[in-house]
Amino acid sequence: MLNWDDPLAPPSPPPTAEPGTPPPVAEEIAPRETVVRADIEPISMDPVNPEDKRVINGLTDINQLAPFKYPWAWEYFLNANKNHWTPLDINMAQDVHDYQHNMTLEERHVYENVLSYLTTSDILAMRNIGLAVMEKMSAPELQIYQARQVYEEALHTWTYQHCIETIGLDQGEIYNRYRVVPEINQKIQIANRRLNSVLRADIDLRDRDELENFLIAYTFFGGIFEGCWFYNGFSPIFALQRRGLMKGTAEQFQYIMRDEVLHASFGIRVVKQIIKEEEIQLDPKAIREMWEEAEAAEAAYAGYILRDPILGYSREDHIGQFRFVANRRARQLGHQEPFPGAECTLPWLDEQANLRKEKNFFETTVTEYQTGGALSWD
Repeated sequence: MLNWDDPLAPPSPPPTAEPGTPPPVAEEIAPRETVVRADIEPISMDPVNPEDKRVINGLTDINQLAPFKYPWAWEYFLNANKNHWTPLDINMAQDVHDYQHNMTLEERHVYENVLSYLTTSDILAMRNIGLAVMEKMSAPELQIYQARQVYEEALHTWTYQHCIETIGLDQGEIYNRYRVVPEINQKIQIANRRLNSVLRADIDLRDRDELENFLIAYTFFGGIFEGCWFYNGFSPIFALQRRGLMKGTAEQFQYIMRDEVLHASFGIRVVKQIIKEEEIQLDPKAIREMWEEAEAAEAAYAGYILRDPILGYSREDHIGQFRFVANRRARQLGHQEPFPGAECTLPWLDEQANLRKEKNFFETTVTEYQTGGALSWD
């Protein structure tokens, strides 16, 4: 039987009775007296009308999932559960050899700092969804997908930790870089400043100023933090993968990118739905400043991790791709393009980022996504 004090311990066999011992007699339980408290308002017995649901500030029963008003949110949840994986599914043996014997100092610099930035960012993302966003949703189909998203951010953090541990990097030094490297710290501080103001549980989103601040913070999170910065975090590793280096880490990142596509898409859709339901218009100047600040921080970050270009990837490639993806995210949000004329500087990225399983069945465990198909940036 289950050991409740140590659930991981092997189950112990049930106790056996002494021969001749009479079976235990069930204790008679007296019926419980029902107590009705006058200070608790009874729940309405009327069924939930889906038209009464709202993303925020809703008044319907948050515990009743269906009928849906936002069936697309439920579809996000179902699709996310088809994308199940763990970092232990992927063989990292060749990565250990590559790091020790095949990579230059410049390539190691890129690899280590990408891991340093991403692991801090995913913990921040997990806290933001769990503490700042999910609790403010008033439709359960939205909360359920975001609960899955919180898990996935934790899974991504495990993945980076698995890479750091497997390669044999100094964990304390790698994890602490975001505190001591100004170019990494700047991005984390921008995210903290824009997101901390909405981490409070007592925000009244019926206040128009608080609502606008929440929407700008969520726009930053979905459109920039997850929609742009994460992609540029993955791209240098995919550049190494193109040359046959660190293929295990890159495959881990392919799985993470699949999750992040859903995260960014969901966040953008929720922001647009709130704007529609609450009939609010965000300040164009504030939005423009948000994009400009994000681009400046990404340029500084690129200048640090790629201070010495690696074969097939440069600072100019990195920041150019940021601007290209930023324009795409801005269009999805209904904003003007922040960087008119920006072109795709990594034409190989879509193909490189897609999962391809061309493996010998007897040599590895195949962990193909159930959904299959190609990654859609939109």
